[in-house]
Amino acid sequence: MTADDLTVGGRRFRTRADYEAALRDEKKIKSIKAKIDLNNPKQLYELFGEMQSGAYRFESALGNDFDDEIYEKIEELKKQGITAENAGEALKGRKRKKKSAAAKKSNQTANKSSLKKKNDKGGKVAKNASLKDFDKNMQTQVLLELYKRERNRKIIVVFASIVAAASFAYFGIYYFNSARTSMSYDQLAELKGSDALVSNQEKNPFSIHKEAIVLPDVLDEYKTLYEKNKKLIGWLKIDDTNIDYPVMQTDDNEYYLDHNFNQERDNNGSLFLDCDCNIYPRSTNLIIYGHHMKSGNMFGNLQQYAKESYGKSHSLIQFDSIYEKATYQVMYVFRSQVYNEDDLVFKYYQFINANSEEEFDSYMREMAAMSLYDTEVTASYGDSLLTLSTCDNSQTDGRFVVVAKRIK
Repeated sequence: MTADDLTVGGRRFRTRADYEAALRDEKKIKSIKAKIDLNNPKQLYELFGEMQSGAYRFESALGNDFDDEIYEKIEELKKQGITAENAGEALKGRKRKKKSAAAKKSNQTANKSSLKKKNDKGGKVAKNASLKDFDKNMQTQVLLELYKRERNRKIIVVFASIVAAASFAYFGIYYFNSARTSMSYDQLAELKGSDALVSNQEKNPFSIHKEAIVLPDVLDEYKTLYEKNKKLIGWLKIDDTNIDYPVMQTDDNEYYLDHNFNQERDNNGSLFLDCDCNIYPRSTNLIIYGHHMKSGNMFGNLQQYAKESYGKSHSLIQFDSIYEKATYQVMYVFRSQVYNEDDLVFKYYQFINANSEEEFDSYMREMAAMSLYDTEVTASYGDSLLTLSTCDNSQTDGRFVVVAKRIK
């Protein structure tokens, strides 16, 4: 059988099994499109919700393409201010706008015709009319109406000015803080490898998890930064992205949600390692959290990994603990959410240590089933994993997750 025989939807598949999976996905996609108008915001959000809940499971890259298409349409709706809650009204609004535009055009035509007739008959009289042409009572009414209009105009101007000033102030502060945060982390990056603050202190027993452990020496590259803040646990970097930040850790997962490296209040927060993870001795899976900032700071651009092409071109992630350097390769990319404690579902944020090969393999199957695309990277019991997690507004308490395997 030739390669052309294994083509579905413009995609070529390497094996018969992949080809047949693509055929099933193609049939499923055609069925969805037959039932749902993808230009209808309400129906689109309903479909997106069903896809997120797992009502539709795709088996091939063809299905992933369709999933990406729906996600991009949803993102476009959000940019237009159309949410799942107001999608129905937005559709009605579109229809009303069309009717209004048609009616407006009709009225403009009628008004032009009427105005032309009036101008033909008595336009000169209307044009030359003045206040003196009316009696005193009418003059008073006209002046009162003009006064009211001028007063309302001034109120609107003042109100609009206040709103504009407040908006400029808000965005000015927001972008000032974003710029300050970027500058601050740029300066921290320059301290990597510096010995400006390194002391000659001996190693001390230290642990976030109560029991005392004698830890290895901090890498020379991070000694200065560690002396500035002993909560430093490592450094995360992804080439050709803005992700190039220190990673912190405390005994809870709250403090660094709104504090920066210098322990100042900062809405950007910091990247931080889950408090239940250990870097020495190392947990099976290290989970790093960060805010999805609109400015792009922290994990603001992590959702770019939803695109398979982006994932392939940014597949390597460097995460150095303060004790050792390491490189990871992206394995799974998926959307999930924070569930209720009693919900019997896979909760990626609880996967920190695998106590057996069976347990590890179970975690891998769960994440592989949720992954947006196949990276062809797999892991075995004994491998070390890295998980990056940020917020995802596509669903309530949503999370966007990238999981990688250590390769060196």
